[in-house]
Amino acid sequence: MTDPAAGSKPQRSRPDKTMSMREAIAAHVTDGATVALEGFTHLIPTAAGHEIIRQGRSDLTIARMTADVVTDQLIAGDCVRRLISSFVGNSTAGSLGELRRRIESGELRFEEYSHHGMICRYLAGAQRLPFYPLRSYAGSDIPSVNPDIRKVTSPYPASDGGAEQIYVVPPLNPDVTIVQAQRADRFGNAQIWGLTGIQAEAVYAAQRAIVVVEEIVADEVVRSDPNRTAIPAHAVDAVVECPGGAHPAFVQGYYDRDGEFYREWSRISGDPERLRDWLDEWVRGTEDHHEYLAKLGTQHWDLLAAGEAWSEPVNYGRRL
Repeated sequence: MTDPAAGSKPQRSRPDKTMSMREAIAAHVTDGATVALEGFTHLIPTAAGHEIIRQGRSDLTIARMTADVVTDQLIAGDCVRRLISSFVGNSTAGSLGELRRRIESGELRFEEYSHHGMICRYLAGAQRLPFYPLRSYAGSDIPSVNPDIRKVTSPYPASDGGAEQIYVVPPLNPDVTIVQAQRADRFGNAQIWGLTGIQAEAVYAAQRAIVVVEEIVADEVVRSDPNRTAIPAHAVDAVVECPGGAHPAFVQGYYDRDGEFYREWSRISGDPERLRDWLDEWVRGTEDHHEYLAKLGTQHWDLLAAGEAWSEPVNYGRRL
């Protein structure tokens, strides 16, 4: 620390927020909580979902724009009471067997929005607004199945001078948001490239946030490329290094999507007994995600290797 008497301000120490996945889930995910799991197409926090199952969390409300394989697994693990989502499915590969069974049986409460409706809920939550207006529900039947999608009268006159009715959605403020990113420093400054999704807004909307990354890098790496910092440290409560943590989804620049797994999942989740056996073997029967990947095998993992496509560096400039 610099001596204040020397004429420079003392540097405040910043907390190291690194935790193991087990520690982060134990500290921040409690029974009955509302948990947002966000990441669009890539950067899906699968390993975090598996740890929630291992720790036996229950009665959760899960918010996820694209409820997919990890959502199906959490439901099958008896962790979920309510689901808030838009798209639901095993992308390009089929259905989510357990999710469908529980919705049809009435065991799972499902609150449906459009993608844009979910985005607006996170935006309202992040900005601490009472609601967020959107036009895209005009002509849709989604409001008929979701009473929380409502209409208000605009305080401003329409172009024809009349009073305009517009749809609004309520804010979404999760107890904890869990997102995936490519890298972060030990303080939680998380950097993302490729599809960025709604991760930053979901983090700001939440009371607490866990960021799972492929690697924790030196402070200098993050400072050298600040525009990639999608989520700043002050919004993060825990940062977890978990290589391969998005599998079977992909992480841009690190590994590819496991299409074989997605195709097989439709068959696994379509059979309740086979699904229970899979969870017992691959999730509850593994100590952590490292053991899960070891069980998957290096040969299988090598097939998912991503080729190189480097971005050109930029000159941020500095005072001479």
